[in-house]
Amino acid sequence: MNKINYNLEMEKIIKNIDIKDRPKLLLHSCCGPCSSAVLERINKFFDIDVFYYNPNINSEREFYRRANEQIELVKNLNLDYKISVEVVEYNHNEFLDYIKGLEKYKEGGARCFKCYKERLEKTAEYASKNNYDYFTTTLSISPHKDSQIINRIGEFVSKEYNVRYLFSDFKKKNGFKRSVELTDKFNMYRQNYCGCEFSRGED
Repeated sequence: MNKINYNLEMEKIIKNIDIKDRPKLLLHSCCGPCSSAVLERINKFFDIDVFYYNPNINSEREFYRRANEQIELVKNLNLDYKISVEVVEYNHNEFLDYIKGLEKYKEGGARCFKCYKERLEKTAEYASKNNYDYFTTTLSISPHKDSQIINRIGEFVSKEYNVRYLFSDFKKKNGFKRSVELTDKFNMYRQNYCGCEFSRGED
């Protein structure tokens, strides 16, 4: 299968947006550091709400530490348009049930793809119920995650929930590098593992 340039696909969509009438976008965020460069890049094109839904995180303490970093980041970025953050209540058992049978798969494989799907499904469901024009995720900013898989999952669930998915590859155009710069600027906590106990076990 030929690879698609999802950054270019996003730019095609953005090119046709009237910034005087910005569409509503629900941005699934895995953490504040990853969302930083994403919010900076697309804030002027969309009316954005951040959706912090990450049941994969293996402890409540870690979950809320990352959630608080997300909330503080939105305050500190001082962007042109207001952004709100919706933190979905922590429930790690949702994740464990969803990926049951895939626990022993290696990082970056089938377990991770299922994890992406769980979070994108929840985001699409919320976006559909609350009349968003688009949804997308910060996951593609990571150089360790496959943007081809992420975008194919996003496209699939967009059809299921009848809400448009904003294609993206946020690591492009130095997106990941910029996220590191912003993390340092705001002295943010950047975790050293994806979130689940299985990824941590592979450190």
